[in-house]
Amino acid sequence: MTKDNLYRYLFENASVRGELVQLEKSYQEVIAAHDYPLAIQHLLGELMAATSLLTATLKFSGDISIQLQGDGPVSLAVINGNNLQQLRGVSRWTGNIANDTPIQTLFGKGHMVITLTPDDGERYQGVVALDKETLAECLETYFEQSEQLPTKIKLFANTQQAAGMFLQVLPTNGDHNEEFEHLSVLTETVKQDELFALEAEEVLHRLYHEEEVLLFDPVAITFSCTCSKERSAQAIRTVAKAEIDSIIAEQGKIEMGCEYCNSKYIFDTIDVEAIFTNAASSDVTQ
Repeated sequence: MTKDNLYRYLFENASVRGELVQLEKSYQEVIAAHDYPLAIQHLLGELMAATSLLTATLKFSGDISIQLQGDGPVSLAVINGNNLQQLRGVSRWTGNIANDTPIQTLFGKGHMVITLTPDDGERYQGVVALDKETLAECLETYFEQSEQLPTKIKLFANTQQAAGMFLQVLPTNGDHNEEFEHLSVLTETVKQDELFALEAEEVLHRLYHEEEVLLFDPVAITFSCTCSKERSAQAIRTVAKAEIDSIIAEQGKIEMGCEYCNSKYIFDTIDVEAIFTNAASSDVTQ
């Protein structure tokens, strides 16, 4: 069985679209970067599935991020993705967190920020409160407020896998709420074990065996971090050289780490001199 795929589908006799996502390797790579408590692992799994589902709704090339913030023991959880289904994510927390801690306790007074950034065009940002019992319900509220389209979302995660389903009325003329409600009731019956163990085709057949479903080819999902030593060097260039020299004198090196993948980039005196020499040469030639 091939995991780490997103599946889109349409109903032949209803103005409703659906998506199904199954994650394994890409999810494991996200949570492997840090020693996350179990509750945060599950949260990041659900958030990763949700980001993939929302990324599939994009009508442009670009990026999307779903960021959760609050004043509770978890201050941040974010997944970034793009239209190529390349995802990465990270979370920050303090203290001991019980395995079954609900989202409202994790974030306290929190909110969710969804940011859409097209390669060409203006950025859009939507904000909703984390005032529901589940992440899926908070996302449904976001769609209710931002697009006014009935939407159903199911999200699951354990220590090994994450998965989700997305159902939404197509933005067409006419009232399709009755069709959506019928399909939403069917979607609500999906079990975590089914999404983790079965092929997407079988899951859809079990849920919608009396419906005519058009299933499109899957899109592969990957963990992808955009960090690099060159990007870290660019960050160093933005700091005054005297300050960098002071750090080198005290510590013998500059060490920069990536929160997303835990990669480390180390720069010694020779590296730093080359960074600023190249920067000066570039300024002269411009």
